[in-house]
Amino acid sequence: MSSVTQALSTPQFNPYADDHGGLGGHGSSYFQAQGAFPTSLQPLQHHLYAPVGPYRDDLMPYHRMTHDFFLAEKLREEYQKKAEASLQVMPNSQLPQLDNYHSLVALDTTHRKNANVFGYPSWVYKATSTKTGNLYCLRRLEGYRLTNEHAIRLVKEWRRVDNGGVVTILDAFTTRAFGDSSLIFVQNYHPLSKTLAELHLSPNPAHGTRFQQKTPLPETVVWGYITQIANALKAIHSLNLAARCVDASKIILTDKNRIRLSACSILDVVQFDTRRPILELQQEDFVQFGRLLLCLTTTTLPIHLTNLKGSLEQMSRTYSVELRDTILWLLTPQPPPAQKGIDEFIRGIAGRIVATMDQSLHATDTLNSGLYRELENGRIARLMMKLGAVNERQEFDGDRTWSENGERYMLKLFRDYVFHQVDSNGNPALDMGHMIRCLNKLDAGTDERICLTSRDEQSSFLISYKELKKQLGNAFGELVKGNKQGRSF
Repeated sequence: MSSVTQALSTPQFNPYADDHGGLGGHGSSYFQAQGAFPTSLQPLQHHLYAPVGPYRDDLMPYHRMTHDFFLAEKLREEYQKKAEASLQVMPNSQLPQLDNYHSLVALDTTHRKNANVFGYPSWVYKATSTKTGNLYCLRRLEGYRLTNEHAIRLVKEWRRVDNGGVVTILDAFTTRAFGDSSLIFVQNYHPLSKTLAELHLSPNPAHGTRFQQKTPLPETVVWGYITQIANALKAIHSLNLAARCVDASKIILTDKNRIRLSACSILDVVQFDTRRPILELQQEDFVQFGRLLLCLTTTTLPIHLTNLKGSLEQMSRTYSVELRDTILWLLTPQPPPAQKGIDEFIRGIAGRIVATMDQSLHATDTLNSGLYRELENGRIARLMMKLGAVNERQEFDGDRTWSENGERYMLKLFRDYVFHQVDSNGNPALDMGHMIRCLNKLDAGTDERICLTSRDEQSSFLISYKELKKQLGNAFGELVKGNKQGRSF
């Protein structure tokens, strides 16, 4: 028991501590005697870039480029476009300002009124909440008059649906701000999302309102859609609800092969007075599911999908028998009193779900690899902000030379050592690796020493990163004390 007590009382080694010799009142000789840590108390290398896989290309270190340290350009461009769309505003907009939402931006790509799905013309807007400042998607049903207050309360039941395949419904209310009686549904906003109709179907001028598929839809993509919709229906049906709107124009693609049901709960409110049994509505979800798949595989909109048998024969020429049988099961009603269930459907496509899950795991690995690249950039940004706040400060606390003397002068020379180096010909040496290494070592406070030389080459200082880190902390601490609000980062 004495050995156990001694082990429990041993202080933990902290690689981030400025003074390793004073841990728990023990000096470095204590750790050497115990043999728990090596003789050198250099902090662990948690502050250096770790190229975590998976790796698509087997490149040597000298093959790596500067952008290899940061997020992939395609992914960065995609996220920046989404951020730009999120911040988009419409100057001189004629759209009204609702009670709790402002800066409305129309997201509809067509100006034609379409009341085929809900029975009322619907419009979609992006708006900013006046309470939280967050962005939301507002779906407006034009010309709807609420006759029963209990109808709009059904939206609260949909808040319980927490599934990645369903756009979260947050609230619903009526308004006359548009000059008529409108019903507004508040949903989560997914920037630059497209409906499956927009993505896989395009207008064909030769056929009026008919649509023609841009490119043949791969069967693997179709199975990915099937798996995600089945997952969404599983969550909805388990809460004794029905989606009631499995339509190509109301399912959005938010990322690569990532879809969500975006119009749930609307028909529950609109058709509140003509409610039907929930089991009957859930059976209709399967039929709509099957019609959606026929729409995508035969390039036909639901309004033109009249000959189901002919459409099945058409899609079977391109796709597998398994996909045809899956669609046929969805479209074929069970003789009463038997009822189809989503669990039975999921068991039937279990093999395809595994394949879709594998694709999802690969996508997660790719995102994690990009995240590891950005892991250190947040620390470096904070460190550069602190250096920028200290270096070349014109005046502080009545001293015009505050940033030019004492420990601040060392930080100025360190700035020159990191960013202002030149080669033998006097040309700027822009070595990104050198800059990153120096900033990482400064943030870690390593014991490595560097030689800092003044610009006139009359003075040289041999100093460690550990001492520079303390000096930066002291200098920035003075600025924090001088800040009236006392805020820092």
